[in-house]
Amino acid sequence: MKVLVTGGTGFLGRQVVKQAREAGHEVWPFGSNQCDLTREELKSGCPVDVVIHLAANVGGIGKNQRLPATLADDNLRMGMNAISFCVKNKCKLVLASTICSYPKYAKVPFQESDLWSGYPEETNAPYGLAKKMLMVLAEAHHREHGLKQITLLPVNLYGPYDNFDLEDSHVIPAMIRKMHEAKESSNPTVTLWGDGSPTREFLYVEDCAGAFVSAMDKECDGPVNIGSGMETTMRDLASMIKGVVGYDGDVIWDASKPNGQPRRCLNVTKAAMVLGWKATTPFLEGLRRTYDHYESIAE
Repeated sequence: MKVLVTGGTGFLGRQVVKQAREAGHEVWPFGSNQCDLTREELKSGCPVDVVIHLAANVGGIGKNQRLPATLADDNLRMGMNAISFCVKNKCKLVLASTICSYPKYAKVPFQESDLWSGYPEETNAPYGLAKKMLMVLAEAHHREHGLKQITLLPVNLYGPYDNFDLEDSHVIPAMIRKMHEAKESSNPTVTLWGDGSPTREFLYVEDCAGAFVSAMDKECDGPVNIGSGMETTMRDLASMIKGVVGYDGDVIWDASKPNGQPRRCLNVTKAAMVLGWKATTPFLEGLRRTYDHYESIAE
């Protein structure tokens, strides 16, 4: 197949491009330096069979608090641009959505049918609702214009080439960087946001890429959860990362900072049934690979 990957030079995109090529597909990765989808239409100089839309403006709680309108606007524009391209060029859309679209108090583990049972957690609601609206638009174009499409809902990703910027990063790269820098400077304490009680589910980026490659030739009604099925508290995560980094100082929890959603964990039964896919990377092994990468770029 001829495959166009938006966000194809990014954290998840580079893995999707690599695995799709290894599977024998002809792949064109599009990064923001080639096409800024918030400002210009997506274009291709040759026929395309599938568009995997990964391009996004994302970040952790801090970025969502600072830039709620920017995140909502940018993601809506990029997604609508990708949908329009697929409708015009009669190619299939594999759309990346987000676990942030789920209601704040969805029953754990989250099932795809729970998406509409309430409002998302407030700190990332604009981003989560923008991504959810793109899923609605893709389904609407399927009904009206025959658009072939499938939406995947990945959990929090981690792995090599993640964003380790403390202002905008997600929790795992932020913890790794803070603990590494504390170890290197012999700082006896590290301060982390919240009270440590929230839970999250994490998925190694290479595993997630496999789900998107599997979805290219699959059909499905409604979105599909993509995750490991393992729920971890922030306190347990901090303890694991301390061990991986080799940091022996203390962790201080700043409860004045937001916790975010209380719990996150997915039911991934549908992914196994529809895609024939499941996560395979053990969590500690994935954390070690992520830290090895960070050490290589921090030197």
